[in-house]
Amino acid sequence: MSSRFEPSPELQTLKAEFFRALAHPARIRLLEVLAASGAQNVQALSARLGIDQPIVSQQLAKLRTSGIVTAVKSGTTVSYALADPLLKDLLHVAKDILNRRLTGAQVLLRELRRHHG
Repeated sequence: MSSRFEPSPELQTLKAEFFRALAHPARIRLLEVLAASGAQNVQALSARLGIDQPIVSQQLAKLRTSGIVTAVKSGTTVSYALADPLLKDLLHVAKDILNRRLTGAQVLLRELRRHHG
């Protein structure tokens, strides 16, 4: 018997696709810049991250297709921005989780050195 609180397979797939769209270092860096600085065009993002423009464009296209970023055209320039301000919170929570993991690893490393060094 299925509980009414269990997410449907379709919802689980949707969640997996969302996280899969985030699962690339360049895409994470792009999102962090957009979260910190607001809308940017490809040239500005490329210069800021030191990543070639074709790669930036390709990664932005994947994020846009997934609904994670939006594109706004102004004249001949297209600027990209986070589609939802909660993405900024998601990036912050991920950073906090990783900080805790790394802090725990540092504590274990210090203990290992103290007892085996």
